[in-house]
Amino acid sequence: MEHILRTVEKIIPKKVYNFFQPAYHFVLATTGTILYKNPSRHIFVIGVTGTKGKSSTVEFVNAVLEASGKKTAILSTIRFKIGDMSRPNLYKMTMPGRFFTQKFLRDAVDAECEYAIIEMTSEGARFFRHKGIHMDALIFTNLSPEHIESHGSFAKYKQAKLRLVKQLAKSKKEVRLAIANIDNEHAPSFLIYPIEKNIGYSLKDVHILSETEQESTIEWKGEKISIPLPGKFNISNALAALHFAEEVGISIDDAKKGIESLSLIRGRVEKIDEGQDFTVIVDYAHTDDSLRKLYETFKDSRKIAVLGSTGGGRDSWKRPILGKIADEYCDEIIVTNEDPYDEDPMKIIHEVAGGITQHTPNIILNRREAIAYALSIAKKGDVVLITGKGTDPYIMGKNGAKETWDDATVAREEIKKITTK
Repeated sequence: MEHILRTVEKIIPKKVYNFFQPAYHFVLATTGTILYKNPSRHIFVIGVTGTKGKSSTVEFVNAVLEASGKKTAILSTIRFKIGDMSRPNLYKMTMPGRFFTQKFLRDAVDAECEYAIIEMTSEGARFFRHKGIHMDALIFTNLSPEHIESHGSFAKYKQAKLRLVKQLAKSKKEVRLAIANIDNEHAPSFLIYPIEKNIGYSLKDVHILSETEQESTIEWKGEKISIPLPGKFNISNALAALHFAEEVGISIDDAKKGIESLSLIRGRVEKIDEGQDFTVIVDYAHTDDSLRKLYETFKDSRKIAVLGSTGGGRDSWKRPILGKIADEYCDEIIVTNEDPYDEDPMKIIHEVAGGITQHTPNIILNRREAIAYALSIAKKGDVVLITGKGTDPYIMGKNGAKETWDDATVAREEIKKITTK
């Protein structure tokens, strides 16, 4: 089907294709809702949206719910989960089309899940994949420039996100809840709709007792809570889950237990430990803000960056900016391939490298070789930060070509080559 759609896109004039594409997706979303008997009306649905932190917030919310004894389902960039069954998301899209979300919800209802947590994207909203979903709650994490070429402007990107809170306002659920990170300047836009509960959360709500490169400890509502993942961004993500828990009546003890149980989120500040004497981190960071915050989390360590580049055909404006941020924070920089699609990968790489002026970057096209080189030059106490892909399952090339991929797996394989010599 994907091959057919790519062929059709090439044959039909672009203006005609773009004109009919929204209607096609709207019909699919409506048909799916009817076909699967409106499953969202029979389960508590939590949407999570924002530019960054969506997948992590989904996992924090899930951990809190499971700690309170609830049976949950997850649809996210990282995985699809229904009850105890979980599988990786190999679609390279957060909200797959062609009835996928409605079928997922129907399967969750049939499995007697009480809650479904759905990561919702601007691209998903653009193609009406949120239509027919009656949400009980929507969590907004943040908003910053992303997918600009796809949407046409930042204003249109924001409007696509706002479609989601408008969908919440249209929901048939009795008590609807909007939770937004008011540390982000765009949060007020998500808290102005006629919804029963509009809740803001902020890092100002908590007292940060300690913060290291491994974890943080906060005091919230008089309770000391350890967050076993590093970075202020993870404190903010955990805080969203804590506020949600409070609003739906989950006890502080269960909420704490859930937060403290979440020591790993795949591809999100994921620590790769094969006995080496330096730290290796795999992270999805692919915006200027997320990359900066990741590097700041390891501010006391010598940093080696394996810097992917933005995917071909999108957000080319930020390529030199990513290079500039790596230049500012890192001691060694390797610029490599990521997802070139139909663009020349070396062109993308050189555009990223164009932002690097203080260091001499190493240009290594092959991503495995780039990771291997970064590991080979790491010394005791260093941090190797492999960014851009997280859990992305493929490297995407010309004409839809796919190379099966996983940064964490490749890093483990290359570390073992070093440690077994």
